[in-house]
Amino acid sequence: MDLASLAVFRTVATERSVTRAAELLGRVPSNVTTRIQQLEAEVGVPLFQRDRKRMALTEAGRTYLDYADRILNLADEAQQVVHPSAPRGVLRIGSMESTVAARLPQPLAQFNATWPEVRIELSTGPTRQLVEALLARRIDCAFVALAAGDPWLEPGELETVAAFREELVLVLPPGHPAVDNASDIKPGALAAFAPGCSYRMLAEEWITGFGTRPAQIRFQEVRSYHAMVACTAAGSCFSILPRSVLDLVPAAGRFTLKPLMEVETCLASRPGFKTPAFLEFRKTLAAFA
Repeated sequence: MDLASLAVFRTVATERSVTRAAELLGRVPSNVTTRIQQLEAEVGVPLFQRDRKRMALTEAGRTYLDYADRILNLADEAQQVVHPSAPRGVLRIGSMESTVAARLPQPLAQFNATWPEVRIELSTGPTRQLVEALLARRIDCAFVALAAGDPWLEPGELETVAAFREELVLVLPPGHPAVDNASDIKPGALAAFAPGCSYRMLAEEWITGFGTRPAQIRFQEVRSYHAMVACTAAGSCFSILPRSVLDLVPAAGRFTLKPLMEVETCLASRPGFKTPAFLEFRKTLAAFA
């Protein structure tokens, strides 16, 4: 096993095509095929299921890809740290959807203008999944909302710096009467992301504890804030989301709103992670806090 073979394997796994992987890697397809065959012979199990022109990972291949990602990312981190003349290489940033939509375009544009040799890889997800990816070295840093005493996070596992403060707002359908607490909410479902989202957890706490609504909550799980707003506009749901996201919605003033709480978004990284690209990104971010 060598890093070049792992990089070939990861590209084929991502693209699900030898031909496409060869184009991206600047190799001929036969060379890519040979690398994959040699790697499979070395590990002793098939890593791909061949289906005509598509390459699908086997269960062993999916497991192997997780380790390949960690090895390649760690090797890239080591290269950046021992050759710190200037930021370069890859910086893998994870983020909550709300932060990507409302907070990151300007800092990312500024960073790219200043350090064009750094390639940004951006992924999104709920806080819990982002923390898992960070600890597994699939990403380098993440914008997350961490609650005190999160049971799935051990003390000292992450280093964090404050990035932004968000105001969470209860959003009700247009024409809904003003509410004093959760028992006044008419729609029966909360439009929210899947479990693992910190804002969903805070919404549940407000509804069941601070909001005096019965403990049983029905959820309408969605994958984007656009869907969340649409479900609320249709009158079938209510939602709780950052005001910075709501400010991007056309005719947001038509909704009935109730400010709830402020939540801090932090930039989290693994203890000791200090590549030049990350340190410069953190400096750039401070100017927009």
